[in-house]
Amino acid sequence: MKYFGGCDVGSTYTKCVILRENGEIASAVTIKSKINSEKSAQAAIDQAILETAEISKPADLAYLIGTGYGRNKVPFADENISEISCHAMGVHITNPSVKAIIDIGGQDVKGISIDTDGTVSTFSMNDKCAAGTGRFFEAMANAFEMSIEDFSNLSLTAKNTIPITSQCTVFAESEVITLVGEGKPRDEIAAGIELAVAKRCFVMAKKAGAKNSITLTGGCAKNAGLKKAIEEVLKIKVVELKTDPQLMGALGAAEFARQKGMDKE
Repeated sequence: MKYFGGCDVGSTYTKCVILRENGEIASAVTIKSKINSEKSAQAAIDQAILETAEISKPADLAYLIGTGYGRNKVPFADENISEISCHAMGVHITNPSVKAIIDIGGQDVKGISIDTDGTVSTFSMNDKCAAGTGRFFEAMANAFEMSIEDFSNLSLTAKNTIPITSQCTVFAESEVITLVGEGKPRDEIAAGIELAVAKRCFVMAKKAGAKNSITLTGGCAKNAGLKKAIEEVLKIKVVELKTDPQLMGALGAAEFARQKGMDKE
């Protein structure tokens, strides 16, 4: 049995997936990224290998691909591939019917269109502003003094929405703190934040060719309030993936590694 790895070093979290030669997931881990990308990758790979109970060291992997923000720092990697391509492949092997993705990372937002073979057809990216990213949601949850999960669930209880007008993360946080201080309903403020991010995703989704459905990848894909807001803004269904959406980059990298490793035989 051969094993293949994909390591996605993100600005906030680092993920590693190990696949068996038949494409089954042997292990998958997500850890908080360290300041040093190489140490982040090493820690994620070591933990993933430990959890397989089938291999004992990185050298046991037939092929390893690095991706993400720190893809050039993945030790033992045979090569690295853009996270855009890896997210597309990860979604493709998880649900081939999905042809459009909104990937919300820690520092950027991407719209990706998937071709029939899992490769990228078109993509667009917003990496000039943190608004609408994982960092943005962290800042908003901090303003509410609660976890991101609790913040998301709070937004789902709102009967009305208080619009958030600021696009900048810093100004939006200040606006939210002011609204909370004025005693405005917290659930309605939270719903307004989710709606503001959904509107920022609208252009990305259209550029990704979203028509009838789309899926979300990255840690923010677990934000139920955002999923609901995007469905309302885009008027299309957001497909939930059976595999953890935060793992899509690492999964796609591992699948590329499997394909390349098997081709070497």
